[in-house]
Amino acid sequence: MRIFKNAWFSRFAHGQNISDAMLREAIARAERGQVDANLGGGVVKQRMARPGQGKSRGYRAIILLHERCRAFFVYGFAKSERDNISQDEEEQFKKMAKHVLGLSEDQLDILITKGQFEEVEGHDKKISK
Repeated sequence: MRIFKNAWFSRFAHGQNISDAMLREAIARAERGQVDANLGGGVVKQRMARPGQGKSRGYRAIILLHERCRAFFVYGFAKSERDNISQDEEEQFKKMAKHVLGLSEDQLDILITKGQFEEVEGHDKKISK
């Protein structure tokens, strides 16, 4: 499973001290079928604990997920600052998922080169199709 974060999520994660290890753990849970909310269309919401605290007071991440292939962290928020995403936002994430999850390797490489996505360190880069 290759794991990516978009430029916005990368800034959010850095500002909130969300490590790549935390992102890998969120994906590992999803791969085991432990998805906190499946919003449909390849969009899932995963909870992540704040360091030293529980998940209920932690963060929520919106992930575009193509099982056993790719995962893209595209949005996050602290539960203490926001209850949930809106219905309109959910629909936009579903539209985004259709596009992003359909990217070819060449298209993805271009977006990485342009700084729109970065690959999360320390994971299995092997893609199973």
